Amino acid sequence: MTVFTSLFFISNWDKALRVLAMAWCRVFFVSCMACLWHLQVNAQNTDLAQVSSFKLDRNADGIYVSAQVKFDLPAAVEDALQKGIPVYFVAQCELLQERWYWYNRSVSVAQRSMRLSYQPLTRRWRLNVAQGAPSDVNLSQTINQNFESLEDALSSIQRFARWRVADAMPVDPDVRLLLQFEFRLDLDRLPRPFQIGNFGQADWILETNAQATVPAEIAK
Repeated sequence: MTVFTSLFFISNWDKALRVLAMAWCRVFFVSCMACLWHLQVNAQNTDLAQVSSFKLDRNADGIYVSAQVKFDLPAAVEDALQKGIPVYFVAQCELLQERWYWYNRSVSVAQRSMRLSYQPLTRRWRLNVAQGAPSDVNLSQTINQNFESLEDALSSIQRFARWRVADAMPVDPDVRLLLQFEFRLDLDRLPRPFQIGNFGQADWILETNAQATVPAEIAK
């Protein structure tokens, strides 16, 4: 009886290990496929958006960014806009302190949210621009602009002129600061049916980034 019980236990333990191993293999396979898809999407969208110019200014008032983002609006996004669905773009600048002994420390983060929509009655494009994360934006507190064409509206979205992204900081020769700039189409702000229907579609992925060292001296 003891031998039979032991064999039964070993047999079931062996089966459990095989089931667990197969489950881990499935998880590993799905993770690998997700990584490959992400790399493929990024490779396909490399030419869709890029930072064509990027400049940092540091003076007594703070740190300023001037940038130009170039991208071709995907057909699916333009089609959604033409149907009256607003689309959100987000720009983010994160100031980092380099640390050789650990991860870089985040000093500050600045965000700009841009809501683009089409007004069928007036046939005009409306752009709402606000400072802060999209979830915190109140349309009553935004800067509103109207444009006759989509090209003019996109030109305004793509241009960043002396955007103040950080407060003034004392100059320390031992502290090296980096600024990371990111620009993307915010899919989380789309209506729920669009989020589900467009998940995984490459023509809805629009993003680019740039990085530069903050000048060590304050400009006079």
